[in-house]
Order: sequence, then C-alpha cells, then structure tokens
Amino acid sequence: MQIRDLPYSDPGDPDVRSGPRFLLWLGRGQLTGQLKSLSWGLLHQCSIAGLPLAVGLAVQAVVERSGRGLALAGALIVLLGILIAVGDTMLHRTAVTNWITAAARVQQLLARKTAELGSVLTRRVAAGEVVAVSTGDVEKIGWFVEALSRFVAAAAALVLICVGLVLYLPSLGVLVAIAVPLLALAVLPLLPRATHRADLQREKAGRATELASDTVAGLRVLRGIGGEELFLGRYRRASQEVREAAVRSARMWALISAVQVFLPGVLLISLVWYGATLARDGRIEVGQLVTVYSAATLMLFPLRHFEEIAMAYSFSRPSAQRAVRVLSLRRSARPPTMDAAPEGDLYDPVTGLMAPRGLFTAVVCGDPDEAGRLAERLGGHADTEDGPSTEAEAPSPTEAEKAAHAGPEQTSDAGAGDAPQPVPSVLLGGVPLDELPLASARAAVLVQDKDPVLLSGTLRELLDVPSSGAVTAEDALAAARCGDVLSALAQASVDTDGDPMRTRITERGRSLSGGQRQRLALARSLVTDPEALVLDEPTSAVDSHTEAQVAVGIKQLRTGRTTVAFASSPLLLDCADRVVLVHGGTVVAVGTHRELLRREPRYRAVVTRETDDEAAARAASGDLAGIDALRSAEAIEEIEERA
Repeated sequence: MQIRDLPYSDPGDPDVRSGPRFLLWLGRGQLTGQLKSLSWGLLHQCSIAGLPLAVGLAVQAVVERSGRGLALAGALIVLLGILIAVGDTMLHRTAVTNWITAAARVQQLLARKTAELGSVLTRRVAAGEVVAVSTGDVEKIGWFVEALSRFVAAAAALVLICVGLVLYLPSLGVLVAIAVPLLALAVLPLLPRATHRADLQREKAGRATELASDTVAGLRVLRGIGGEELFLGRYRRASQEVREAAVRSARMWALISAVQVFLPGVLLISLVWYGATLARDGRIEVGQLVTVYSAATLMLFPLRHFEEIAMAYSFSRPSAQRAVRVLSLRRSARPPTMDAAPEGDLYDPVTGLMAPRGLFTAVVCGDPDEAGRLAERLGGHADTEDGPSTEAEAPSPTEAEKAAHAGPEQTSDAGAGDAPQPVPSVLLGGVPLDELPLASARAAVLVQDKDPVLLSGTLRELLDVPSSGAVTAEDALAAARCGDVLSALAQASVDTDGDPMRTRITERGRSLSGGQRQRLALARSLVTDPEALVLDEPTSAVDSHTEAQVAVGIKQLRTGRTTVAFASSPLLLDCADRVVLVHGGTVVAVGTHRELLRREPRYRAVVTRETDDEAAARAASGDLAGIDALRSAEAIEEIEERA
C-alpha cells in the first residue's frame, strides 16, 4: 500500500474483541508493508553490525603492517557505509508509510462507524472521547504499527550479532550473548507501572478534551448566564491534572531510559576490563578486542528499540481500546435481509404509533424529550443494541389503534407483570428497519431533528443533497416559505446579480436567524423527497403567520408521501390529516385536531397549555370543548384565510 493509493477503497472489517487484537489486525492488514520495513531494517542493522568487524580488520592490518589487509578493510567500510545509508533511507520511508496508512485506515473505520451510527454514537460514547480517538489516539496507534517492524529488525540483528560474536571469539562472545537478553528484559518489571501511569494520563486527557468540547459547544449559553469563569476553572483544574499525570508518567519513562543507559555501561566496562586482561595475556589479539568492543557498543542502538516498542505499546494499547469501544458499536444485531426498502405504513410497535402511507400525521407528546426519542426511533436511529425483537412481541397496528381509541383506562393494565422485552424495531411496510441495509433505510425514512445543522457553503450546495429528483430546490424553498431568507441572502451576495443561490452561508448558518435556519433546513429535507419524512418541531422558531403557511406548504408538497410531524402548535396540527397523542410512551388517542380538542382532556392540556386550575374550572363549568379550543379553531381559520 502506497500513500498515493489512500484512502482505502474498503478499510476492512476490524477485530474489535480487544485493543491488542485490534493492533494485531492492523499489523496483519499491512503485512506487505511490514515485511518491506523489516527487510530494510535488517539491511540497516546488519550493515551497522558489520562495522566492528571491518574496524577490527583495519586495526589488525595496521598492527601487522599489512597494506593489502588495510585496503580490504577500507573497501568493506565504504560498502557498509553505502548499505547503511540505503537501508536507513528506505527503512524510514517504509516505516512512515506504515504509520500513515495505519492511521488512515483507523480514521476511515471511525468515519464509517460515525456515519453508520449517526446520533446514536454520541449517546453511547462522549463526544470528547470520539474527538480524542480520531486525533491523538490515531497517531498513537500508527506509532506502534510503525515501530513494530523496526523492533523485529532490531531484535533479529541482536540475535545475529550475538551468534556471530560467539562464533568469532567465544571467550568474550559468550559474555555478550548472556548479558544482552538480560539488558533487554531488565525494564520489564517497570513496564506495568509505566503503562498504568500512561493509561491514567490518557484518561485524564480525554476528560479534559471532552470538557473543552462541551464548553465550546455551550459557550453562548455560558456567556448568557455568566458561567464562563466557572467552566474555565473546571478546565484549568482538569488541565493541571493532565499535566501532573504527564509528569508522573515521564518520570517512570525517564527511569526506564536510565536503566537502558546504566546497565549497558556496566556491560561495556566489564567487557573492556576482561578483554584487556585477555589481550595482555596474549590470549586474544588487539583487533579482536576492538571488534568485540565495537560490536557491543553498536548493540546499544538496537537495544533502544526495546524501550521504544514498550513505550509505543503502552500508549497505543489504551488508544486502541478506545477505538475498539467505538468500532464495536452496532446499529442493530439484525443482519440486513432485504436489498431495498418497501413501501407502506410507518409503524412503531413500542408506542403503537401508526403513520399511514401518503398521509400527513401529526404527533403530540407532553414531554419534548420523549418526542425527540420517538422521532429518532422512527428513523431507525434509536439505540437498539440490546437486541432485536420479533414482530410478535409488540401489539399489531390494529390492536394499538383500538387501544388508543378505547382510552387509557382500558389499557393501563396491559402488559402488567411481563418481563422486560428487547426493544423492537420500527416497521416500514411491515419490514423492520433494522433488517434493511443502512443506505436503504436512511433513504426511505429521513428524520430532521429540532436543532438541524446547516453546513457552510452556498445555498445551492446546501440543497445539493441525494434526492429522488421529483422536488426541485425552488419548490422546496417555496413550501418552506423561504422568500424572506432568499431576499436576505440576495442582499448579502457579493455577486453583481445578487443570486441568493450563490451566496455563502456561514458555519452552522450563524449569520441567519433561528427561524431562517429552521426553514432552510426544512427545505433541504423536502428536496430529498423521502418515502417517509419525520419532522421534530419544524416550525418552533417562526411566528404564527409563517407557521401556518409552512404547515400548508408541507402538506401540499408532500401529497401522496408519508409525513410525520412532532408538534404542539394548533396551527400545524389542524393541517394534519390525522393527529396522534402519545402519553407515557403509548398512543392514547387518535383523531383530527378538532376532534381531540373536544373529547380528549390530556390533548387539550398540551395544545392549549392549560393549567390545573383552568382544567378544574372547566370541569366545574361543564365546558368540555373549552373556550381555548374554540379560540384556537377560530384563529386557525382566520390565519388560513389570510394565507
């Protein structure tokens, strides 16, 4: 794999059983690159190991006054120098390639997982941890993959040098062969504590990153309530904890480095003393002593790779574990069983919510958080990791509708005493969304949350999204009543023709008002023209007059398509073909807006914002329909006439 070939066409299916297994999988995936790096590393290390022999031959030639021997030794030194330069250059090239390709593979895997999970990801893993994994952790993982082949080459070179010294000069070679493994393994008792301190440092750094990202995301709110100093103090304390943990970790690694310097120094002193004694007694030649001493000195360089691989593994293992935590998440336990999404009703077996095909269904929930969760469920974005459920585990659509019309008093005891069941998937045309391929499920059901994000770029680029082609950008903008938005963009356009479609929108649409951003996001959703469109409070940031027009525009443009809108505004509810009331996680009433105002007190309390005192007064006066309901209906008619 070359850097120019990135990104991968398919990053593969990673082994996410554990962090070490994930690192092993990465290494196997780059086996060719690892072998190249190993080969060049062996050439480099063995060429360095050959220098002592050449130097020893040169010294012995000088002692023996042999010009021919000196010339041969010089030629050998030149050849080894060339091999060292070539090996070092290519080793660096291949090692860095391994590093970059491993990091790129992990980033692609994380990007693919993020796109697969969507909003489920941040509910299972903190946003700060995701940022830490995709930045610093990726670098640490690449470092280990890059260092692995260099470590293997260094270890092989040490073995070859020790064997060569034993064969060349057994009296000193045996001493080196015994001492080198001890030097390499001397730091093992210190590694667990160093690893623990490194893990603690990374954990604290992840928390600080998470705190920083949360603070930046809520900066406007913090400024509004004067909480900047409070969160600044928290981040200051968190950063100091990271600094202290980093210092403690550095101390341990400094100790390991000191051991790696001290013990080889003891070996060299012992080797020189013992070798000098042998040379004085005439048992070995001076050239042989120089050869063994030089070889032992150069062995200190390969030994450094043992410290590096230990450090790389200590830092990369927790990073790999965090990456595994993200990559092991699954959208669903069910494998896809169909290639394309069917057409039909959208049904949630958990709440009993039915959205008939081709109709505009409005959903009213007393709890906004419950509405948001239900909207995500309808789009297949809910957390169903606990496992799928068969369709028989949930009530059928007919039973749920009957229960909703029957009233809460007839359904309050249903399911009492039952054991908790796995959460079933939403059905589209009778087929669970979890059994559809991810792309098909998301193309069939589109969810727009209550706080949509506008990406930076021109308005034309914003509306250039995958779609059926049946709805043009002009139709979508008209249905979302974006006339004033287009005028504002035209005035802000730097082009002479004032084309709003070519006007750039700043990051997250910060140059626009909340209502303008909301309507542009709605237009983007309408352009896609999905089989089922789920809108969570699509008009919460606009005025009443615009809200009524937007509701009419949605209904007209989405004729023949399934549309679900979570709202509590009478203006939007009255435009819906049917309205569903969800209370306590269950559908309790179904009908039109005006029907539910007359016969359902809980619906009336949510829609008209009725207080307990007003409800008691209404009950005492016998006014079941209510004055507020009548006023609401009259207001709707008046606004529709004006529109």
